[in-house]
Amino acid sequence: MNNIGQLLQDIKEGKAGWAEYETFLKLNKNKLKPFLHLANEIKLRNFQNILKIYIPNKRFPAISITGNECSLNCAHCDKKYLKGMKRVLNNKELRDFLLELSKNGGTGALLSGGCDSDGSVPLINYLDTIKEVKTKTSLIINTHTGLLNETTAKKLAEANVDVISFDINMDEEIVRDIYHLDKNLSDYERAVDLLKKYNLNIVPHICIGLYHGELHKELESIKFIKEKNINPSLIVLIALIPPKRTQIPFKRPTPEDIAKVIATIRFIFPDTEISLGCMRPREDIRIDIEKLAIKAGITRIEIPSKTTLKWLKKVNPEINFKFYSACCAIPKEYNDITESKSSDMKGYLNI
Repeated sequence: MNNIGQLLQDIKEGKAGWAEYETFLKLNKNKLKPFLHLANEIKLRNFQNILKIYIPNKRFPAISITGNECSLNCAHCDKKYLKGMKRVLNNKELRDFLLELSKNGGTGALLSGGCDSDGSVPLINYLDTIKEVKTKTSLIINTHTGLLNETTAKKLAEANVDVISFDINMDEEIVRDIYHLDKNLSDYERAVDLLKKYNLNIVPHICIGLYHGELHKELESIKFIKEKNINPSLIVLIALIPPKRTQIPFKRPTPEDIAKVIATIRFIFPDTEISLGCMRPREDIRIDIEKLAIKAGITRIEIPSKTTLKWLKKVNPEINFKFYSACCAIPKEYNDITESKSSDMKGYLNI
């Protein structure tokens, strides 16, 4: 117990190093309570008693510029996420769709798609259209870029793209065995350097449990964000949903493992918003994941269970919920634009 107490004290006083955080991530779940209490204290001190809730709905759709196609066939994905996106396959379709979205009260869109074999989302041929749309509307454009070259980074800046949702992964085994990419960690570093060079707004995403559902070098990704001086205003956490069709065995990451990663980020980035994103296990462990994530210090959550929000209101009656019609990776400067209308909230009003 003395060692646990000392670890807690070191984290509280800002004396913990990477080795101490590695120890924290290996703690048994029955020893987490005081650490989660500290993480939540930090969150309340720096972000008040508020939980931001993001419901993208039709006002902030996700667009795939590759349809259901992806060259990588990542072991954790099986292209299932592309199937839920709006399929847009040429510039006229993209222009017409976005202008109509703006006309009908849309707040923005996520521009995404499958990857080419080099790990990039083939955005470049669409960026002139995005630049045009940005001059004609107030739509917020969030992009998944994947790995990218300098030409694409420069065009993203010229198009005035608002957000770059960039997956941070510092685990070579995942790059090779899960992503099926012939790339190394220096390629990820170079991509981030290019995004920084052109002053693009990077919102790092970390997927918890990509290594077969177990924690494995998530701390290296956190360390990379810190030591690379990305200085994000927001970090998004998502979690592996084990694929149904795969030759590689996967299990679900536990709610406690997800909470430990969130708490670690809260300790290391006390002034940074943290969101629990939409990609996470649901079904029987959904509520446990959401409750522990809240205890671990998130400031945002996308599409939470109403059961979770009712629980939070019961244990914390003074909590203030704020609703937004956008994906949870949108920085706080866009809060006024994305604030939800009552008609968008789909049953959350009675909580």
